[in-house]
Amino acid sequence: MCTATYVLKRKRLYLLLLFMFCFIHFGMSQSEIISEEILISNDSIQLPGTLTFHTGETKQPLVIFVHGSGNVDRNGNQAGAPSSANYIKQLSDSLVSKNIAFYRYDKRSATASNVPFMMKDMRFYAFTEDVNLAIAHFMDDTRFSSITLIGHSQGSLVAMLANHEHVDKYISIAGPSTSIDKALIEQVRARNGDSLANLVVSHFKELQDTGSIAKVDPNLMVLFNKPTQPFMASWMAYDPSEELKKLEMPILILNGDKDLQVAVVDAETLHKAQPNSKLVIIKDMNHVLKTIVDDYDNFISYTKPDFPLSSALVDAIAAFIKK
Repeated sequence: MCTATYVLKRKRLYLLLLFMFCFIHFGMSQSEIISEEILISNDSIQLPGTLTFHTGETKQPLVIFVHGSGNVDRNGNQAGAPSSANYIKQLSDSLVSKNIAFYRYDKRSATASNVPFMMKDMRFYAFTEDVNLAIAHFMDDTRFSSITLIGHSQGSLVAMLANHEHVDKYISIAGPSTSIDKALIEQVRARNGDSLANLVVSHFKELQDTGSIAKVDPNLMVLFNKPTQPFMASWMAYDPSEELKKLEMPILILNGDKDLQVAVVDAETLHKAQPNSKLVIIKDMNHVLKTIVDDYDNFISYTKPDFPLSSALVDAIAAFIKK
């Protein structure tokens, strides 16, 4: 082959590759990540949230995230508490980058104007009613191919109790496996010994038998103050391991082996209760879904919004949803 012909063919190949690159780049630029602000109301309770998705993708799977205990906002932070881990926002960004749409909302207790209305309805199931409204909002949205509920910590049980008629998959992250009374009794026993734990046992028994506690031990006022008692009574009525048995859909159970709040044994117990589920233990992940190197990191990660989220968690969730 003469040199001139060879050079000409090299130039044509280069131009073809350049054209293909420009075409691919142009196509990618048409797919934007955008966010929609959505306000869902449960009577007087306001539930502002954010939906994030790829505009250029068709029929994306959608995640609805259900938060854990406390006054957790849509990002995973709590006003007035040393918790600004931003883990829900990080999880949203990570999954959206994998073409999975993500809806996250402020828990009813995160909005100060909701408090007077919440005091009139101190049922645990009220959290699930909020989730049901979110499901109803998206169930006929043609942009999404499926709905997956992700329940984190307390939200694991909240999401279990939801109306799953229009839900395709369920994921539990750091979900307790026993009712709240049994879980708190063991936590108090581990940290404070049998004496205080036995007081907790007697308080829960009185609450279960009578619906209230006449005289709360001063050391347990945080757990059993008067406004909290109706909520505790309704919460302890649910056993997560029993509720999980009722679900008839693909189930993924996740837990980090550096979680200081919910132990790996809880995930294993849930898996035993529902053997058709998939169990994944995430190495070096803690309760706020961050990758932990040492014990000091475990504590500071709760207050560091830029602390790295577990990539293994993101991969496990994405693989399960897209399967």
